Amino acid sequence: MSKQQMSMVSLNNFIAGRDRPSLGSATLAVTTPFTGKAICAMPAGDEGDVSAAVSDAAEAFQDKRWEGLAPSLRKKILFRWADSIEAQAAALDQLDAEDMGKPVSVAAFNARSAASLLRFNAESIDKIFGQTLPSAQRSLVMQRWAPRGVVAAITPWNFPTFNAVLKMAPALAAGNTVVVKPSELSPRSALELARLAVEAGLPAGALNIVLGKGEIVGKALSLHHAVNMVSFTGSSEVGKLVLGYAAQSNMKPVLAECGGKSPHVVMDDAVDLDAVAAMVAATITTNQGQWCSVGSRLIVAESIVDELVDKVVRGFERLVPGDPLIASTTFGPLASARQRDRVASYIDGARRAGARVIGGGPSLPEEGGCFFAPTVVIAKSVDEPICQEEVFGPVLSVLTFRDLDEAIRLANSTAFGLLAYAWTSDISTGMKLSEGIRSSVLLNAALPAGEGPGHGFSSEPVGESGMGMEGGVEGIKSYLRRQTVWLNF
Repeated sequence: MSKQQMSMVSLNNFIAGRDRPSLGSATLAVTTPFTGKAICAMPAGDEGDVSAAVSDAAEAFQDKRWEGLAPSLRKKILFRWADSIEAQAAALDQLDAEDMGKPVSVAAFNARSAASLLRFNAESIDKIFGQTLPSAQRSLVMQRWAPRGVVAAITPWNFPTFNAVLKMAPALAAGNTVVVKPSELSPRSALELARLAVEAGLPAGALNIVLGKGEIVGKALSLHHAVNMVSFTGSSEVGKLVLGYAAQSNMKPVLAECGGKSPHVVMDDAVDLDAVAAMVAATITTNQGQWCSVGSRLIVAESIVDELVDKVVRGFERLVPGDPLIASTTFGPLASARQRDRVASYIDGARRAGARVIGGGPSLPEEGGCFFAPTVVIAKSVDEPICQEEVFGPVLSVLTFRDLDEAIRLANSTAFGLLAYAWTSDISTGMKLSEGIRSSVLLNAALPAGEGPGHGFSSEPVGESGMGMEGGVEGIKSYLRRQTVWLNF
């Protein structure tokens, strides 16, 4: 531990409703990517911290201090918590901006949307019904939904507040108790969320936060025999490790949203290329391209590629880079120097492979920060890493096709299958695309005039993008198990 870390404010775990110092002595510095300066220190993690949190969560589940409450009371507590999150939305957004660079101006997946998501899950508590099965005379066979027990939630750094609530809300709505391991790059909002939950009336031990490195805390949670489920969002590489740890221990189920390489498939009959370009430019630069289902591949009809790419690059000019804490900023730094260097390595590799690289947008701050300019890469081959691997930055790879079959083949050409965006004015072509592309598909993926399905939206990934349903009522069911009750009379 450096002298600088010793002089900084140090974060504690949050276990059984109160701050609890780590049992380990090693610490990490939490730094802001805008300046590279340290904000605070946090524990590097200790298996003893995990055991304490899991033990308290297991006790809270076994004595039914949360699940045993009337559904109406659980709803009331979660609604109070959502109100508190909304009241503290500006402060939570500021924490995320400082920790990982998401501009406070970006409404997508911010604290207010997290509060709205929590309300959706709270309202669903008394609306998930079991069923009866047809059976012979003098028997009644029922199936009910039962909570799994202790849920370990491992969350990423890209939308810290929202992704924490995305795990906490359905797990708690289902009656489970939860232990959350936030990313070491952005731990502070998860701690604040847990404190707000207890203030809203959530029983102590129902929601716990353990800080530390993934290889220490995440591994220990995934291996722990008293953890009944793991909900993970992160890279496919780490997701595979989590699956292995779960199998090595008690064969606990794993809900995993992992990497993505989502395509924008643009047919030559797309009605409005300006609308397509605006959406492509907006998605690849939202949160600096650091989100799993970002459309990071542009698969476009050969006849319109030059026109569309030019419009996309011009769309970058509307960005306002700068301090993510300033309301006028729309484009912040990448989450860390390591992430910036990783993105740069993909561009260097593409250049060596002979790809055409086009930078765009306004000038970035010259000093400090982990900024990386939006970049378009016209690839020569679908097999290049820039077209196959998740870059997680403002980088758009471009490939062309000549017919529908080739477009579908290119869309399915990676190991991932999280989401696809398709653009066509022909409904028949659109349905053929939706049948051929293996992931979920958004047809004509401009923003809806209203809210669309809102928080009722759920989807299931394919391939190395993960497994299990997340979002909506079906996402809550992922945190439940079916219990059969057979009565003979």
